[in-house]
Amino acid sequence: MTKSPVQPVNVVVTGAAGNIAYSLLWRVASGDVFGKDQPVNLTLLEIPAAGRAAEGTAMELADSALPLVNTITVADNAAKAFEGANAAFLVGAKPRGKGESRADMLAANGKIFIEQGKALNDAAAQDVRVLVVGNPANTNAYIASKSAPDIPGDRFNAMMRLDHNRALSMLAQHLDVPSTALERVVVWGNHADTQFPDISYATVNGEPLANEVDRDWYVDEFIPRVAKRGGEIIEVRGKSSAASAASAAVDHMRDWVQGTDGRWVTVAQASTSEYGVDAGLVFGVPAVGTGGTWEPVAGLEVSDFQRERIQANVDALKHEAEVADALF
Repeated sequence: MTKSPVQPVNVVVTGAAGNIAYSLLWRVASGDVFGKDQPVNLTLLEIPAAGRAAEGTAMELADSALPLVNTITVADNAAKAFEGANAAFLVGAKPRGKGESRADMLAANGKIFIEQGKALNDAAAQDVRVLVVGNPANTNAYIASKSAPDIPGDRFNAMMRLDHNRALSMLAQHLDVPSTALERVVVWGNHADTQFPDISYATVNGEPLANEVDRDWYVDEFIPRVAKRGGEIIEVRGKSSAASAASAAVDHMRDWVQGTDGRWVTVAQASTSEYGVDAGLVFGVPAVGTGGTWEPVAGLEVSDFQRERIQANVDALKHEAEVADALF
């Protein structure tokens, strides 16, 4: 494979043998994230037991002869995998097992994300951007960031773009408009059942969206269905979301790197106490991508209806953070 004269971006994808990574890697390799002229070095990180499957994925990537792919490496050691990383998609995580509590799942994932956070801290490039996809994504991002004290906290994001995209899709179908007609939709909080898809500021074709949506439908159907969409897909498909999760990860990292041209998107990163959210909690808020950084949308008026739902997410994430803190 001939190396490109343009400096490649070093990209690490964990859980590389899994279904999300299988959809994600080809999008990254095709320029959908970093640009159509930007070569990439891909590192596929997996646990040793899944290493052979990751090797097979690497073989398929190589066989695709994608012109932007400079190198492909398979690794089972985080310290080596994250060396010089400019971007990392932390996809691999342990799902909740039968009979396990959420605290059990947090404890199991804590070990994974403490190790990966430390490895990123020691080995990644100074400009590294880390998107945590593996659930519970917000708290896994909190754990990884806490394990990487030399990396600014806002460089660790949790993926709530999937929730954002789901909200756009359901609204667009309900209103019979393309999703591009919708602006200023946001999903506050946690990638969990407490999340709050909010249309208070949203517009459709430039007009206030709240005037177009029945209040009962919004409260009783839309909000809970967005929050529970992952479970709905598992019930229908028999498997968890994969391609849509990969697509959301592409959207998030692309907008983080390239900007959003003023569009609002949902971004979960360490709070700086905006909207009454405790500092440090990885919390979904409306934000604008400015080409390398996120700028949370400031100064929005928040009603009692919104505040109650935002606070429910604060409370849930504070509890998860307490469980996570006990792991250190």
